Amino acid sequence: MHLIETTLFLLLAVVLSGWVARITRIALPLVQIALGATVVLITGEAVDLKPDIFFLLFLPPLLFVDGWRIPKEALRRDRAVILELALGLVVFTVVGLGFLIHWMIPAMPLAVAFALAAILSPTDPIAVSAIASRAPIPKRLMHILEGESLLNDATGLTCMRIAVIAATTGAFSLTSAVGTFAWLAVAGVTVGIAVTLAIGLIKGWISRRWGEDVGGQILISLLMPFAAYLAAEAIHASGILAAVAAGVTMSFTERQGSAMAATRIRRAVVWDTVQFVANGLIFVILGEQMPSIMARAAEVIQSTQHKEIWWLAVYVFAIVGALAALRFVWVWASLKLTLFRKRGKHAPPKVGLRLVAVMSLAGVRGAITLAGILTLPFVLGDGTPMPARNLAIFLAAGVIIVSLVLASVALPRLLKGIELPPEPSHLEEEDRSRVAAASAAMRAIEDTQHAMAEGKSNPDLYAETAARLMELYRHRIETRTHVEGDDVVLARQSDEIERHLRLAGLAAERAELVRLGRMRLVDEETARKLIREVDLQELRYV
Repeated sequence: MHLIETTLFLLLAVVLSGWVARITRIALPLVQIALGATVVLITGEAVDLKPDIFFLLFLPPLLFVDGWRIPKEALRRDRAVILELALGLVVFTVVGLGFLIHWMIPAMPLAVAFALAAILSPTDPIAVSAIASRAPIPKRLMHILEGESLLNDATGLTCMRIAVIAATTGAFSLTSAVGTFAWLAVAGVTVGIAVTLAIGLIKGWISRRWGEDVGGQILISLLMPFAAYLAAEAIHASGILAAVAAGVTMSFTERQGSAMAATRIRRAVVWDTVQFVANGLIFVILGEQMPSIMARAAEVIQSTQHKEIWWLAVYVFAIVGALAALRFVWVWASLKLTLFRKRGKHAPPKVGLRLVAVMSLAGVRGAITLAGILTLPFVLGDGTPMPARNLAIFLAAGVIIVSLVLASVALPRLLKGIELPPEPSHLEEEDRSRVAAASAAMRAIEDTQHAMAEGKSNPDLYAETAARLMELYRHRIETRTHVEGDDVVLARQSDEIERHLRLAGLAAERAELVRLGRMRLVDEETARKLIREVDLQELRYV
């Protein structure tokens, strides 16, 4: 019963955090962390954060849906920058920061310092997007950050696993480390793809033979990331990369359009809810761990060569500064060599320092960092306690808080007027697609009308109905094929005007149906059905 009450309390905190963030205009992750800490201070009880369970419950669905929904064209276009950040930057951070931490704190063994640096390397785009809500991040920049985060979690956790093995055994082999990394990555991606394709084939075969069950299809999509994650972990591969690969594969299998419209609409709503709840719970649980971690500050400082507690703040700010500096150098080089390289006869655009600063500050750390550092073993291979374990946990928690606060203060200011090489416009592709779809619809209506009218006593009724429907599609085709120059702009302005007018009309329809239902001039079931029709129409225009 206690577990149920705690879960409900955490969900309530997630709901309250959204209201508080809107009222105070404080970044949502900071509000959620503060609420989590407040809950602990009031009740005196916190969730026992077991890292393995945490990873299993939260990582697979979040990484799966991110891989499913992230634009694949954006991943392909900026794949070089994303791979440089997700792979190269992580290794660069582990080496540079690891040596710095060991130099600052000689009491922390080099392997433990590398483990701490590895788990501090993954970034948290959820926190970045929430922090930058007041000054929205350009789409292309956000796509790069999202793509980076899909991969650097696995890279950072893999580097940490290798460092932990070195710390517990006292031995390190570069060949073994590279082999371990390759197996984790290749096997993880392969398992994710294979699981998704296999489940897709099975459910497709069942749906074709016995029909599609909407609820069952949604539940299968919810279970799919867990299946990929657990299957990969069972063969000691990367469950994180398996979940990402499963999501990316799911987006390609969905292009076949075999699922029913009702399945797609309801599944999207369910996944939106899962994403909102999981993101919120991560930061609330993170906040719950903070009081106990900070309360051990006096004990933690004893493991260093200093006795004053304020030295812990020095260490935290030094690590945050080093992370930002390492990221700044790598991002500048990456953008200079990749995103802003010379194309043809055109001179390459300059890499603005403000853009580099934005991408450096956007590398905030989140709950994955804390959950990962908590997986540090308590003892070494010979049974002696892991040196500086509590200190590593404290420093990781401090870096999370400081990076979030720093980004929430600086990012909205730096983002104003930021420029990136523009994303290609998809308006012409959209127009061509609408025309092609409308033409296909007209052919199908005409063929179906002839088939339905054959042998009927009133064929004109079928022809009139088909003509009325086809006129809508003809209008769509004409407004997108027989215009050019300034007329294209006017046509799109007309579409926008029509959108606003339709939304106004649908809002009035819904208000009137609600009034009729409230006055009992129409029965409840009919009112609900009609309001749902209005809602579905509104989804086309929002």
